[in-house]
Amino acid sequence: IISPLCTAVQTRAHGSSFAHRGELRQAKRIVVKLGSAVVTRGDECGLALGRLASIVEQVAMLQNQGREMMIVTSGAVAFGKQRLRHEILLSQSVRQALHSGHNQLKDMSLPVLEARACAAAGQSGLMALYEAMFTQYSTCTAQVLVTNLDFYDDQKRQNLNSTLQELLRMNIVPIINTNDAVVPPPEPNSDLQGVNVISIKDNDSLAARLAVEMKADLLIALSDVEGLYNSPPGTDDAKLIDIFYPGDQQSITYGTKSRVGIGGMEAKVYLRSSGSVSARPEMIVKAALWALQGGTSVVIANGTNPKVTGHVITDIVEGKKVGTFFSEIKPAGPSVEQQTEMARNAGRTLASLHPDQRSEIICHLADLLTERKEDILAANKTDMDLAVSAGHLPSAMIKRLSLSPAKLNSLAIGLRQIAVSAQDSVGRVLRRTRVAHHLELEQITVPIGVLLVIFEARPDCLPQVSALSIASGNALLLKGGKEASNTNRVLHQLTQEALSLHGVTQAVQLVSTREEVEDLCRLDKMIDLIIPRGSSQLVRDIQRAAKGIPVLGHSEGICHVYVDADASVDKVIKIVRDSKCDYPAACNAMETLLIHRDILRTPLFDQIIDMLRTERVKIHAGPRFASYLTFSPSEAKSLRTEYGDLECCMEVVDSMQEAVDHIHKYGSSHTDVIITECEETAEQFLQQLDSACVFWNASSRFADGYRFGLGAEVGISTARIHARGPVGLEGLLTTKWVLRGDGHTAADFSEHGNMKYLHENLPVRQSLAGQRDSN
Repeated sequence: IISPLCTAVQTRAHGSSFAHRGELRQAKRIVVKLGSAVVTRGDECGLALGRLASIVEQVAMLQNQGREMMIVTSGAVAFGKQRLRHEILLSQSVRQALHSGHNQLKDMSLPVLEARACAAAGQSGLMALYEAMFTQYSTCTAQVLVTNLDFYDDQKRQNLNSTLQELLRMNIVPIINTNDAVVPPPEPNSDLQGVNVISIKDNDSLAARLAVEMKADLLIALSDVEGLYNSPPGTDDAKLIDIFYPGDQQSITYGTKSRVGIGGMEAKVYLRSSGSVSARPEMIVKAALWALQGGTSVVIANGTNPKVTGHVITDIVEGKKVGTFFSEIKPAGPSVEQQTEMARNAGRTLASLHPDQRSEIICHLADLLTERKEDILAANKTDMDLAVSAGHLPSAMIKRLSLSPAKLNSLAIGLRQIAVSAQDSVGRVLRRTRVAHHLELEQITVPIGVLLVIFEARPDCLPQVSALSIASGNALLLKGGKEASNTNRVLHQLTQEALSLHGVTQAVQLVSTREEVEDLCRLDKMIDLIIPRGSSQLVRDIQRAAKGIPVLGHSEGICHVYVDADASVDKVIKIVRDSKCDYPAACNAMETLLIHRDILRTPLFDQIIDMLRTERVKIHAGPRFASYLTFSPSEAKSLRTEYGDLECCMEVVDSMQEAVDHIHKYGSSHTDVIITECEETAEQFLQQLDSACVFWNASSRFADGYRFGLGAEVGISTARIHARGPVGLEGLLTTKWVLRGDGHTAADFSEHGNMKYLHENLPVRQSLAGQRDSN
C-alpha cells in the first residue's frame, strides 16, 4: 500500500538551490549522507547503535511528513570488521584448545583485515539493522549498491535513476552505499590498526552525484566535525562558518584526516582568512560545491555530538543554525555574529565616553526625530499600508505600528529626559570603603555589555531603547518585527547618524537578515541580556529559546484590583475603569477584579457592574462570585487568564488577607492594586504582596517607565533578581569593584602579617569614578 504524501511539503522546480536556511523547510527530496564516524563506534569496530537509532527516527519522521528521504551510508567495513574479528578470535580459541600444550599458538594477534572483505561481510548485517530499525516506524527500506561505473555508463545511470524514482514513489527509503567489496585495491594506510583504509572520497562524491542526479532539494552530510571554520578548530580565534559561498573556496586549508572507514571525510576542514589552497583538496567541500552547482542545497554538520544527534537532521530541515550551510547567494551586509562583534567593540568605546558626550548623542537623536519626521512618517505609511492590505494584524497591533507627529514629539521629549539621566549613570560610585591604610575599595556602575532587544510591531521602541542603551553605555542589537521594517530602517539610520557624532556608529545594530529569533537566543558567548518587547507569547517563546542568556521581562500581565470593604465609591469607579478600559491590551491592564464580600448587593457593587457594562467589558465570574448569583455571567475557565481585551474575571473574597492569598496563587507578580480608605489595611497589603508593583488607590496603568519618571523603559520585569518593575536606565547597569592599593598583599593581613583591616565606609562626595574628592 502506498501511503499518501502529506500536502504540507510543496514540490518546487529543481534547478536552483535555496538561498537562505529558512527556505530549507520547503525541501521535499532530501539525501542524508552518514559518514563512517557517525555510523561507527569510537573503537572503530562495530556500529554506534544509539546514534543510528536516533538518525533513523528523524529520517522516518521526515518521511512521514511527506518528504522523500534517501540515505547514503557508511558502516559496512566497521560492521564486517566486528564480525570477522569475532570469527577469527573464535577460530583461534578453538585451535588453541586443540593444540593445548604444544606451544604452537603462542601469538593470538589478529591478522590485517582487508577492507573489501570486511565490507562484504558487513553489508548484509548493516542492511538488516536498518530494516529492523525503520520497521519500528512502519517505514519500508530498500538497499541499493552502486559503483562509479553506474554513473559513467548512461544506461546504468538511467536504470539507477528509474529504480530510485520508483522506490520513492512507493514511499520507500532507499539506503545507498558504494559496493565496497569490489572497489579498486586500497592504498596502504597506517591510520587504522587492522584495517587498510581505502580512499574515503567515494561516499561524499556518491552523495553529491546522487543528489544532483535525483534532483534533490537538500543534501545533509553528517560527519564528526561541526562544519567549516575560519581558522583551525580548537584555536582561540576559530569560529564556525554559518554560511559558505563558492567564492570563498580560494581560502580553504585543511586539517587532519578523519579516523575511520572507506567512505567519509578526508580531513577536518577549516577556512583560513588568508593563504593559498592546500595541495590536498578536501573531498567533502568539493562534493558539496559540485552538488550546489547542480541545484542542490548542502549542509555539513556533526552527527556524532550526543547533545544534538537526536535532532540534528530535523533542526537542519527546520532552518536552524546547525553546521555550515552552502549558499550561492551572499548577503550584502554582515552576519549577525559580525554585527554583534562590531556592536561590542563600539559599545566599549561608548562606555568610555564622557557623560556629556553620551547625552549629546541622545539629544541629537531627539532633534533628528522631529527634523526628519517627514521621512519617518513616509516609511511608516508604507508599513501601515502593507499591514492593512495584508489584513492579518489585529487592530491593537495596527495601532502600535502607527506613528504620528505628536507621537514623535513625545518620543523626543522622553529622549531628552534620558539625556539628563545619562549625566549620572556609568561610572557612578555607589560605595567607598577604606579596607586598610592606603587601600581603598569602590563599587561603581558599569554597562551590562551587549543587549539584544526583540520587539514586535512597535517602531517607537527603537529610539527609546537605543537612547537608554546609549545612556547606559551598552552595545545594542535590535530585532524588530517585519511589519515595521521600513520604519525601523529609517529610525536606525537616524540613530547611527547621532552615534557618529563621537565615532561610535556601530554601537547600535539592526538585524535585518532572515535570522530566526531562536538562533539569536543561542549566541550566549556574544549577548549578555535579552529583552523581549511584545506579546506574552513572544516573551514565553524567548524565555524557552534562550540558551544561557538571561531574559529580562514578564511572560504574563495578570494584574489584580482589590476593592476593600472600606473603599471610596468615586475612587473605585475611576480606578477600575482606567485599569481595565484605558488600554485593555497593555500588560498593566486589570485582568481580575476582586470584590470584598460585604460590597455584594450594595449600591457600590451595582455601580461597578453598570460602569463595566457601559464600557462593554465582558465579565467572567469566578467560582465564588458565581455561587452568589442566580443568573451569573459566563464562568471563568481559569482564574489565571490574561485577556488583553475588554474582558475581565470577577471574584469575591472575604478579607484583604484572602485577596493577597488569591493574588499570590493566580497572579503573575506584575502589578496589583488595593482600593481602600483604611491606611492600616492598605499598608498590610503593600507589605505582604510581593509583586513588582503594588499600588494603593491608584490605577494599575501607572506601572510604566514614563509615568515613573524614568524617561522611557525597556520593559517591565517580574524577575526576582536584578531589575524589577518598569526597567529604565538603572536596570541596564551592573557594578564592578575597583581596589586601589600601594603594594598590598593578602599575606600582609595574615596571622603573622603587620597590617589590620579597617573596613571604614567613606563618603561618596562625587558621583562619577575619576571625579572623586581627595579624601
